[in-house]
Amino acid sequence: MKKAVVMGASSGIGMEVAKLLLADGWIIGVAARRTDLLEQLKDTAPERVVMETIDVNADGAEDMLLSLIVTLGGMDLFFYAPGIGWQNPTLEPDKENNTVTTNALGFTRMVGTAFRYMATHGGGHIAAVTSIAGTKGLGPAPAYSATKAFQNTYLQALEQQANARKLNIRFTDLRPGFVDTALLGDGNRYPILLRKEDVAYEMVEAIRHHKHIWVIDWRWRILTALWRRIPRWVWRRLDLNTKSSQ
Repeated sequence: MKKAVVMGASSGIGMEVAKLLLADGWIIGVAARRTDLLEQLKDTAPERVVMETIDVNADGAEDMLLSLIVTLGGMDLFFYAPGIGWQNPTLEPDKENNTVTTNALGFTRMVGTAFRYMATHGGGHIAAVTSIAGTKGLGPAPAYSATKAFQNTYLQALEQQANARKLNIRFTDLRPGFVDTALLGDGNRYPILLRKEDVAYEMVEAIRHHKHIWVIDWRWRILTALWRRIPRWVWRRLDLNTKSSQ
């Protein structure tokens, strides 16, 4: 049976993807900082779910991931969903610094661990939830958009390295638009808000069809294609701040 590790499975997209993989017959290892919701997921299929409490920013997170993989009995798919972010136009230091710590350092720590494991155990598939926010620098969320661009580039670099080393490792960079999860529970209005269930389904399909980069959904594919064509002198003059719904 196919085996997957789902990081960030306690809520949002990660949990929905874990549910879809279970429904498709996978054995899964689930990990997150919060164990209570992981227990609920395990109760749905106890014989096919193993779990581990992992904080991607904690010392020893790499060893805990490797321990989960051993308990699972291997890993064909590594699905990475953890991430934080805020609209932070005033550049509050804690928000900026914590975003960089989680989305850049934590991401590198865990994806790098998965890559090294697959490089020495016959390969596999690494899929990571990044964002359309990495397309251009977004003034309302500087650290978030910058770290998402970092993630895009890091995955691209690993894919190039895997090919150069002739490693059997595939990659899927999953770039959703705004998704109706707790991450966006800040009272602001967001355009083209997507259902997490729909996003998860499209992500699993993208993985199944070995997509390299997949923007979710079709409306965001059109918008991000347009964003890339906007000259810098125009982009820097745009006001992208959203208005509070309160």
